[in-house]
Amino acid sequence: MTGDEWTLRYDGFDPAREGLREALCTLGNGYFATRGAGEESEADEIHYPGTYLAGGYNRLKTHTAGRTIENEDLVNMPNWLCLNFRPEDGDWFNPLGMELLAYCQELDLRAGLLRRQIRFRDRQGRETLLVTRRLVHMGNPHVAAIAWTLTALNWSGTIHVRSALDGRVINAGVPRYRQLASTHLTPLETRQLDEDSILLEVETNQSRLRVAEAARTQVFRGSDRLAPECHPLEETGYVCKELRFALTQGEPVTIEKVVALYSGRDHAISEPALAAEQTVRDAPRFERLEASHTMRWSHLWRRCDVVLEGDVRTQMILRLHIFHLLQTVSPHSDDLDVGVPARGLHGEAYRGHVFWDELFIFPFLNWRIPEITRSLLRYRFRRLNAARRLAHARGLRGALYPWQSGSDGREETQQLHLNPKSGRWLPDNTHLQWHVNSAIAYNVWRYYQTTGDREFLSFYGAEMLFEIARFWASAARWNPERQRYDICGVMGPDEFHDQYPWRDTPGLDNNTYTNVMAAWVLQRALETRDLIGRNRRAELCERLALGQEEFALWDDVSHQLYISFHDGIPSQFEGYERLEELDWEGYRRKYGDIHRLDRILEAEGDSVNRYKASKQADVLMLLYLFSIEELRLLSRQLSYPVDEHMLRRTIDYYLQRTSHGSTLSKVVHSWVLARSDRPHSWDVLKEALESDISDVQGGTTPEGIHLGAMAGTVNFVQEAQTGFEIRDGTLRINPCLPEPLQRLCLRLRYRGHWLDLDFNRDSMTIAAPGGWAGPQQLLVGNQRYPFGPGQSLKIPCTRINGARRAASAPSGESG
Repeated sequence: MTGDEWTLRYDGFDPAREGLREALCTLGNGYFATRGAGEESEADEIHYPGTYLAGGYNRLKTHTAGRTIENEDLVNMPNWLCLNFRPEDGDWFNPLGMELLAYCQELDLRAGLLRRQIRFRDRQGRETLLVTRRLVHMGNPHVAAIAWTLTALNWSGTIHVRSALDGRVINAGVPRYRQLASTHLTPLETRQLDEDSILLEVETNQSRLRVAEAARTQVFRGSDRLAPECHPLEETGYVCKELRFALTQGEPVTIEKVVALYSGRDHAISEPALAAEQTVRDAPRFERLEASHTMRWSHLWRRCDVVLEGDVRTQMILRLHIFHLLQTVSPHSDDLDVGVPARGLHGEAYRGHVFWDELFIFPFLNWRIPEITRSLLRYRFRRLNAARRLAHARGLRGALYPWQSGSDGREETQQLHLNPKSGRWLPDNTHLQWHVNSAIAYNVWRYYQTTGDREFLSFYGAEMLFEIARFWASAARWNPERQRYDICGVMGPDEFHDQYPWRDTPGLDNNTYTNVMAAWVLQRALETRDLIGRNRRAELCERLALGQEEFALWDDVSHQLYISFHDGIPSQFEGYERLEELDWEGYRRKYGDIHRLDRILEAEGDSVNRYKASKQADVLMLLYLFSIEELRLLSRQLSYPVDEHMLRRTIDYYLQRTSHGSTLSKVVHSWVLARSDRPHSWDVLKEALESDISDVQGGTTPEGIHLGAMAGTVNFVQEAQTGFEIRDGTLRINPCLPEPLQRLCLRLRYRGHWLDLDFNRDSMTIAAPGGWAGPQQLLVGNQRYPFGPGQSLKIPCTRINGARRAASAPSGESG
């Protein structure tokens, strides 16, 4: 793998790594996305050309292990890529069946284009050059296009080109799901629209979502359009045109395929098939589509780019992460009722469900395109009634959001999950991760802090915060012996521990992260009550039957939740100290890769529940979400002591007992270490950056990228390295560039106005080129500087204890 700061490049065809390349080379626009499989490929053990529509779910039942399992999946939609050719007396093009003389694949991040250049020799000795380009249009969310340029290098003759739409696809992208029902689509119609165009319409067999695709295929020699012989072919769920024309040695011919995709959920259409047909009729040629598409990407990069100088690979990977984030949720998401799938629109892992990964994704969006965050938070708001039902089913008040969410907000967590190491189906208790509630509340509050969007807080956010606070107050039980409230029967972010070894029922008591976050949420709900104004407060109190007695309970619980300690540090959960120490070195020697200790131990007949071993950050998540000052306030609120020495020992203790079985783990730990050990922190971040591009978990990325980890790495650079945060209505900046970097430039949007930030080894510059509605002072390091509209503030930097901190007075200002 090679490339520059804007290009992910692969030289050579490698069947063993093709699944990874297809995930990383996915193209999308927030409405739909298609994996980077070759147009000539079909789903097999090497390739998986999946296409996924945002919010395109369907539910199926499977009978397995003596039980009926119901799962909702993000559906693999009809394959629109299908394009192939063969000489009159030759084989259809297949890289495995040809002698590849040269093969190069490039993902152009700046332009949003996927390119291939392939020179090959077939069995008859014919040498051909194939250059392909592909886009999923960022301007028109319903359009995608392919351009194939064929050049016969040492031959002339007739060729056949097959261009098709294939609705016979199933969900088969995750091997461990293949025992489960996977046929989601029912074919409705195939049609030849005219001499150039075809149409396919399907419907999901449970959710009844109609999806139509239309494709127009034309052939050009230069600017001249050719008129090839055309032979239609239709089968159930499959429609094709086979074209026949002459190819002359040395004369390139370009085949252009323009596709439109619509669903029954779309606005301003009569029905999907008519809309798709009209769109392909009106669509221009590939070159014009490419120009308008790249223009839209240039607009996004102007807002979203993070520029690093000094580390080409890190720069490219950060842009790759931003690229995939914007392909999964884009400005088009603003008009859709969708959440953020944890694995993007890039594959079928986690069934396309929405988890807590928004916690890592929204900060990037808040600072650049907060309109997207607002839309994604409304996905949660629309499912508030489902969350109320889930809380009621648990015998509790308020709202409990599901750990896994899909179409309608019910709990989508599977009842059983397969351990691929043992082949056993096991109970899945991750639905006990009630902390997802606090993540949603946190996202609402941070969005409000960044944007000042009081309208959203009043009409959407407040109701969610109130109902989540009501849930936590309902879940807390007074313990008269310790004179504290307990929250029992939960599972923390760690995910390894779901049950005590000495209990028969799942769930843990007083998980520190869960309890501290509940205390924080309760106080934010009370603060929101005072922010939204008297009239709106009265409306909500009347509608939700909220009164002073309940508000007083929230305040009481928020000050008296129980936190367990052992060895002078917060315990991950009550009873943690009773667990055994794991022989970490012994297991590393035995297995090498021990990221998924839970699977290893279960396959041995043991259980990770017996050990002090975490999959990912749990207690340490608190240091990811809150500044030291915020943690001190929380500790005072709960009347528990917290000091720097305790925090350092807490970090060291849990780092030594974490397997990093989640890609999020390195992101969180790099952030936590940034407070005390910036060089080590940057090294950990570099490991996190490799999670997907190098598939460090050994086969998970081909099933879908890890969007939370991708966004988290970018957020680390934009916030942890700059020390950028909002606290008490003040913007604080405390920059420290790691040694490899010479410069960091980015743009952030605060309450409707842009800040241009430029950090280098010698100085930092902060400018508000337009208006400025933020605070009239900035806190840089420990010094305050006046700041206003149109101002540019340049501050020299000095090195202190290996960190770069702003220390001296401004060297100059310009209006």
